Amino acid sequence: MDIFWTAVGVALLLVFFLSMGTWIFASMLAISIGSLWVFGDFSADRIGLIFSRILYRASNSWELSAIPLFILMGELIFRSNLSERLFKGLVPITSRLPGGILHTNVLGCTLFAAVSGSSAATTATIGKITTQELKQRGYDRHLSIGSLAGAGSLGLLIPPSIVMIVYGVQAEVSISRLFMAGVVPGLVIALLYSGYIGLRATLSPALAPKQVAHGQSIGQSILLLLPILILIAIVIGSIYTGIATPSEAAAVGVAATLVLLGVEWQINLAMLTEAFRGTLITSIMVCSLLITASLLSTAMGYLHLPRELATWIATQNFSPTMLLLALAVFYIVLGLFLDGISITVMSLPITLPIVLLAGFDPIWFGIFLIIMIELGQITPPVGFNLFVLQSLTGESIGRVAWAALPFFLLMCLAAIIISVWPDLVLWLPRFMNG
Repeated sequence: MDIFWTAVGVALLLVFFLSMGTWIFASMLAISIGSLWVFGDFSADRIGLIFSRILYRASNSWELSAIPLFILMGELIFRSNLSERLFKGLVPITSRLPGGILHTNVLGCTLFAAVSGSSAATTATIGKITTQELKQRGYDRHLSIGSLAGAGSLGLLIPPSIVMIVYGVQAEVSISRLFMAGVVPGLVIALLYSGYIGLRATLSPALAPKQVAHGQSIGQSILLLLPILILIAIVIGSIYTGIATPSEAAAVGVAATLVLLGVEWQINLAMLTEAFRGTLITSIMVCSLLITASLLSTAMGYLHLPRELATWIATQNFSPTMLLLALAVFYIVLGLFLDGISITVMSLPITLPIVLLAGFDPIWFGIFLIIMIELGQITPPVGFNLFVLQSLTGESIGRVAWAALPFFLLMCLAAIIISVWPDLVLWLPRFMNG
């Protein structure tokens, strides 16, 4: 009963701080201190001693260096013309498919996700080109916006992913294996999206006017796609071949991006200044969340909350299916109000021990969690992809969310698929390590 009231008290503290509009990292810091002081009867000196050690350990992680580097890589690409060239390269390929160049949303986001690591950056970069082009060519606005909302979320699942790095650091699992595990599920979701677009266009041809690209061969398309393909090969290839760790691959990716943009005379002082400013702001936010999440995890451990909750769930004899269903609902609800990184760092101290006790592979659960977070990216009121698309299209949040609903359901189907066939997630990490 004591642990029940402790859990209720911690939850009430969280609700209080979030309802006050307090920054997430400040909320977690206050909850960590308040929980140990109120529920654990810890003295201020003891709390300070514990937290000073955790602060150093959490901020001294080599894996964290990959985060600002991948963010910088995405910022540089975002400010170049690579996204425009990506669209032009995909047009002759996709125009031959049912649904036509609506598939550029899916394929463009899939390719850009492999060099970005961010869902919002993927949506914004591809969307700034495709939304106007598709509108001018007479494609259905509803299907265009919805497919971009859904496909943009692949920035979290297809490596390199910032959320994967966050999860790997917190769960103490191999980030390289997480990257490998995200490839097949990411491609499965992309295929589901493209299949849905093709089916809708076949049933209602007016949604996607049949157009054939003129004046550009497949060879020319490949040349336009070559810069992105080279960056993907350098970053992902260096990780999968074992040449570089994720942190080293991030540095290699930044260097390759600078060389590529320098060769094409796309780099100037203003661009670099903006890229570094954006990287600094985002990196401080992410790293602050990670460090305070370590404090929260430590506080919960001292209060024995994760262990007691895991033990309680074990005594309820929940089936694995019921446990996953409960966690899915839990994460979808969190996704209504919080961003993906905040969800990850705030929930893992509680959910990860439960999942491990139930016998789930932590690599598999990482991918399941990221799909749940992706669902939150396209659900109001705090779906980041919805806000990005609202600013790009001028449509209301409600209309954008309604357009994204079929892709939300397809992502739910993908979560079911990997739950029924977990080897879709675990096969590639085993193969690459075998």
